[in-house]
Amino acid sequence: MSLPTTSRQWYFPKRGSFEDLRQRDDPIPPVKPTEVLVKTHAVSLQFRDLMLANQSYGGKVASPDDLVPCSDMAGEIIAVGDSVSGWHVGDRVCANFALDHVYGDVTPAIGLTALGGFVHGVLTQYRTFPAHSLVAIPNHLSYEEASTLPCAGLTAYNALNGPVKIKAGDTVLVLGTGGVSIFGLQFAVAAGATVITTSSSNAKLELARKLGATHLINYRETPDWDEEVMNITNGRGVDHILEVGGPGTLEKSMKAVRYGGSIHLIGFLAQTQTPLTRIVSRSVFKNLMLRGIIVGSVAQFNDMNRMLEANPEVTRPVIDKVFPFDQALKAYAYLQSQAHVGKVVIKVADSPVTAKI
Repeated sequence: MSLPTTSRQWYFPKRGSFEDLRQRDDPIPPVKPTEVLVKTHAVSLQFRDLMLANQSYGGKVASPDDLVPCSDMAGEIIAVGDSVSGWHVGDRVCANFALDHVYGDVTPAIGLTALGGFVHGVLTQYRTFPAHSLVAIPNHLSYEEASTLPCAGLTAYNALNGPVKIKAGDTVLVLGTGGVSIFGLQFAVAAGATVITTSSSNAKLELARKLGATHLINYRETPDWDEEVMNITNGRGVDHILEVGGPGTLEKSMKAVRYGGSIHLIGFLAQTQTPLTRIVSRSVFKNLMLRGIIVGSVAQFNDMNRMLEANPEVTRPVIDKVFPFDQALKAYAYLQSQAHVGKVVIKVADSPVTAKI
């Protein structure tokens, strides 16, 4: 079967809202010797995708014209460059969030390879990738499930397996029931930790319980949730916090974490401001580790996948809803509504296509 020459894709002719997205057919560039061509089967959405659409993500990101959005995909290799080794036509793969983040720390140059922001993203039927940016999909996962791993899954894994690694017996607080938080819950349970989950919805909290959360806090019913966390932990505080609220929740998180504990800074969904002096003073006097998380590397992705394969049921990705490719705008709107638990996915393709060059 011959290779496709064009790719149907969503792109931004202008950016102000996700409603500015449009479709087009774009020529597929020739596969370079160190690249592979991948047929996209599924794409998952992040809160970052909404922010990039309205240009509120870290100011105005210097994106390419007519930006193709989204960073998280799962697909199938349909062509392999002449110099590529280790990958074959038919392999199921995900691309790393930052294409050149193979191992180690992020650098400014690596940051400029982040998909769907500084470079074109993955909401397209076909895309070439540098071979070094890919990881194999665990055999037990579908394309839709695997598409949730590159950002949400790897961010949670990086948070809990950084300089101070999670261990059995730890207590972990996850804020909310979005993609990163749900993965954090599952990974903590797999590690033998006790999990406390917060949400404004009792229905979402009940799902968190089914996934293994031991303690549930409705922060609308219990606005001083930090005090409740201290009660649950008998005044000790938690070992790890997946902090997705940012300015609006950080001060309470700093009260809820134990002395010498870790707060993993992941998002900024809540916008109430916390005075800087209180952040500094609590960090010093409680000997806290505040660590910013910007997803992870290919090496960490491979490590995470081995953990998923060792704990297949406990860590199976939670997908709230799957939308067809032509309904990408509805998928964005559903994500914006925050009605979801876990991940929102766009199904791009159905059947495998393979070809050799």
